[in-house]
Amino acid sequence: MDKENSKFQVVHEGFTAKEAINEAKRCLHCKVPQCRKGCPIENNIPEFVAALSKGNMGEAMAVINERSNLPAICGRVCPHEKQCQGSCVLGKKGEPIQIGKLEQFVADFDTDMELIRERLPQKTRGLVAIIGSGPAGLTVAGDLARQGFKVDIFEAQGEPGGVLMYGIPEYRLPKAIVRKEIEKIAALGVDFHLNTTVGRNGVTIDSLFAEGFDAIFIGTGTSVPQNMDSTPGASLRGVNQATYLLHQVNVYNEGVISREMVPIDKGERVAVIGGGNVAMDAARTAIRLGADVTVIYRRTQEEMPAIQSEYDEAVAEGVKFWWNTSCTEFIGEHGRLKQLRIQTPDGEKLEDFSRVFLAIGSRPANRIVSTTEGIEVDEKGYVKVVDRPMGMTTRRGVFAGGDVVHRPQTVVLAMKAAKEVAQGIAQYVDAVKLLQSIGA
Repeated sequence: MDKENSKFQVVHEGFTAKEAINEAKRCLHCKVPQCRKGCPIENNIPEFVAALSKGNMGEAMAVINERSNLPAICGRVCPHEKQCQGSCVLGKKGEPIQIGKLEQFVADFDTDMELIRERLPQKTRGLVAIIGSGPAGLTVAGDLARQGFKVDIFEAQGEPGGVLMYGIPEYRLPKAIVRKEIEKIAALGVDFHLNTTVGRNGVTIDSLFAEGFDAIFIGTGTSVPQNMDSTPGASLRGVNQATYLLHQVNVYNEGVISREMVPIDKGERVAVIGGGNVAMDAARTAIRLGADVTVIYRRTQEEMPAIQSEYDEAVAEGVKFWWNTSCTEFIGEHGRLKQLRIQTPDGEKLEDFSRVFLAIGSRPANRIVSTTEGIEVDEKGYVKVVDRPMGMTTRRGVFAGGDVVHRPQTVVLAMKAAKEVAQGIAQYVDAVKLLQSIGA
């Protein structure tokens, strides 16, 4: 491994078995566990922690699997300090149970030791197509496969995982971990159709229904990044999307492309515009590529949506932050970015930057909606859904969930929404088959 690639190794190592069991033993087993209330998918945290404290890894994994299909991923990338861990009563003393690392340990142990898998029902309850293999799609697939549905996932990329594979840096979420979690989903009887873009080449919602699917789930996320086209100079070379940087670095780390195809040169002065987790990922990635990096955010540090630990680690790694600052013009020379005109609390300034990466949000693509009749979206392109059955769009039998509906959020919040929609799909398919059986 070359020196640059080594900088993308995991920042925080997991627990050893002894460390995990000792940490689990610290749990107070509260009568009203606030940690579970703080978890968006209501993981039964006290129960899996209790099983772990006794060294019962199989039981701990079984408890986690009741609510989560991606524990090795959630254990690494969830904002635990804002959710389960932040709700732990021991946090009042500054020492909350490290729930994320415990979940990560159990999931990794299960994978590494190849523990016996759960017994699965026959796939006779119905046939469901899922479009997109990000957190929402994988969650729906796992839930329905465990309930006796035959599930097929249609993914446009050459490898499943969506944002987990292409959008989160290696140092936060190793791609080997993502692949292992997806293998577990496949082991539930889920089939993957890769390099298949629904909305192109004759593959549509209508064609999937014609193939015999009882219901279809859209979990395509928000794949179109927001831009700053109204800002002068936005089309200059050197003004790119943060998601493009993250994608290129991830495939570079996989050995798919050469270093020359990564849009940062060592020593460049780089700006990242935005204050969310994508901005933190882009800034910390740019630092690892040898750049001088500044994050420009239009609000205060307290208003920044990125989680505190990501900000703290970015600062420790050398990222600089300019608060209450906005870019009003990209200034170039011979078609290439050279400076930014910025508005700061102290007035207008010109600053030299050779590259800028935009991390100001994203929105859904319209490829599926534009090739399908009857699916309504709001003014920003987000799919409209109903509560009964949960997650169904304005087209019967077509469901949607995750970021394509609820605006860009975290992995676990996409999973929470997807779990609710999976219940809605199951109820819908059961009802349709019941009506068919009685000849209604």
